[in-house]
Amino acid sequence: MKSLFLAGIAAALVAPSIASAQTADEDGFSGVYIGAAGGYDVQPNDRGSSILFDTNLDGRFGDAVNTAAGANAFAPPVGGFCNGRALAGTSPTNPTSPAACAKDKDGWAYYGRIGYDYQRGGLVLGAVGEFGKSEITDSVSAFSSTPASYVMTRSIDWEASIRGRVGYTPNNRTLFYGTFGPGYARIDREFSTTNAVNGFSESGKRNHWGITGGGGIEQKVANNVSLGLEYMYHQYKDDDYRVRAGNAGDTAASNPFLLVNGSGTDFRRSDDKFRWHSIRATAAYRF
Repeated sequence: MKSLFLAGIAAALVAPSIASAQTADEDGFSGVYIGAAGGYDVQPNDRGSSILFDTNLDGRFGDAVNTAAGANAFAPPVGGFCNGRALAGTSPTNPTSPAACAKDKDGWAYYGRIGYDYQRGGLVLGAVGEFGKSEITDSVSAFSSTPASYVMTRSIDWEASIRGRVGYTPNNRTLFYGTFGPGYARIDREFSTTNAVNGFSESGKRNHWGITGGGGIEQKVANNVSLGLEYMYHQYKDDDYRVRAGNAGDTAASNPFLLVNGSGTDFRRSDDKFRWHSIRATAAYRF
């Protein structure tokens, strides 16, 4: 995959010299093609992300989780939040320290695609369908004064999209284009905690609609083969995952998660959009 990525960059850099040596009466970009895209995905790593609580289970989040003594169990200096996965053995004495959480994971992405383009003069219109996977993960952690940590993580199992493409070719061999369309992804969610007092249950759908868009350059290196370099932005609404801290069977009624409502307290992430950026190489074979 790394070699494919580097090949795409090389193709983009040498495109002008290749194009100048070709005649203008090539077949251009009209027709059906199949191909692949692969590269590296990077998240914006939203700072200030946290976990929100609904202590009375009325569906409205933002409640404080108080102890029986009236203190906020997630307030500094012994409580708090950090963007990333809580590290094993982390002490909550300074949970907002960068050492308290591992950074979110960026990673490689792999996609297959099929598309169709129609060229009229220098204008190229088309559509492309894509299916693949990204290796990114995105976590947020909370620390309570009990002490305990709570981690909510999401990742991409697979992603599909159908996008329109609009481009311009000055010479029938180099194509500059923009692309945009809906995406559909399976977002996997995980929850982990060091709290052994409460019982925890999870709920929420995992497949979500979103948007994808970007642009790139494609260079024909043979009459039916092209390589390119592409930037893509992905965004999905991710706001329906819930974790409930309830009674494990012998949890004390004075437990902070049971004080307001004996059925428990619901958790959700404060950041309700899962988004990331992609830089990737492309390859296509045109029929």
